[in-house]
Amino acid sequence: MNTLTQPLRDEHKELFPQVDRIRQVAELVGEASIGDIRSGVDEVYDFLANHLKPHAEAEEAALYPVVQKVLGSPDATKTMSRDHVEVGLYIDELALLRNGLTDNALTAAQVTSLRRVLYGVYALVKVHFAKEEEVYLPILDQRLTPESAQEMFEAMETAAHNAKHAHA
Repeated sequence: MNTLTQPLRDEHKELFPQVDRIRQVAELVGEASIGDIRSGVDEVYDFLANHLKPHAEAEEAALYPVVQKVLGSPDATKTMSRDHVEVGLYIDELALLRNGLTDNALTAAQVTSLRRVLYGVYALVKVHFAKEEEVYLPILDQRLTPESAQEMFEAMETAAHNAKHAHA
């Protein structure tokens, strides 16, 4: 089934393996070598900071205003925007934890903190995508014209491009 919002569904589908990787890295903490953990944390941080955060900024700039207009309320996306704030806080915390990783074994506090952050951001992102796919996208599929959908995706692409270059 091809829908007007298929480009966003496809983008989410491309991101799902990386989202699952967050959980996989969380499962390594306390079990794998420090080198494997550090490598996994670096990989997750890169995904969150350089791919997911620009995606979220593009949603804020281009997707959510359309959802607000279609639903007739500027408050229609507040809970989703709050998810983005929390993801940003997790990214910041992961950066601090990442910087504290040495060649020594992890301390009990590092194990606990890394697991909390990784599992927390994994669950939040997974549920966030589900809410978009199950709530917002079907509404947009019903109410947008092909032209307005195309305009929205072009605006999202521009916003994501700008966000990536602003963080580079």
